[in-house]
Amino acid sequence: MKKGLFYDIPGRGVLEIRHLVLDLNGTIAFRGKIPESTCRLINELSRRVEVYILTADTRGKAHNLCSSLKARVCLIEEGREKEAKAEFVKEKGPGETIALGNGDNDQLMLETSCLGIAVLGEEGCSTASLLKADMVVKDVDNALEILLDPDTLKATLRS
Repeated sequence: MKKGLFYDIPGRGVLEIRHLVLDLNGTIAFRGKIPESTCRLINELSRRVEVYILTADTRGKAHNLCSSLKARVCLIEEGREKEAKAEFVKEKGPGETIALGNGDNDQLMLETSCLGIAVLGEEGCSTASLLKADMVVKDVDNALEILLDPDTLKATLRS
C-alpha cells in the first residue's frame, strides 16, 4: 500500500490522501500533448498515491497519450461526464481524494473531492468549476508541485 499524502491545514484539519484524480484534456494535456514536466510530477506523486486520469476519450488516443504515466486511464461515459466524474470520486472515497480539472464537466468532481483544484492552464477554466474548487492554480505543474509541498498547500488553505 502506498504511503499517501498528509496535510495538516489549520481550520480544515488533517487530510489523508490516497487518490489523485485528474481530468485529461485541458487539465494535464493541451492540444494532444502532456508536457514532460507534467509527466515527471505525476509519476513522482504516483509513488505516494493512486493516480487516475478520467476521460471520455472521444478521439481514442488517451491510452497512447498517457503511456509514460504511472497512472490508470479510466474511461467515462460520453454525454454524462459531469456525473460520471463525481461518481468516480465517490467510489474512491471523497474524503481521501484530490481532484484537478478545468472544464465545466469537472465541477461536480471538484466539489465532491476533499480538495478540488481548478487549473487555468492554456485552455482556461469554466466559471462553474472555478466556483466549486477549493483553490485555483495557473497550470497543472503548479498544482502538482503544491501537492508535493505540504507547507505551500497549508499556506494557501489555512483559515
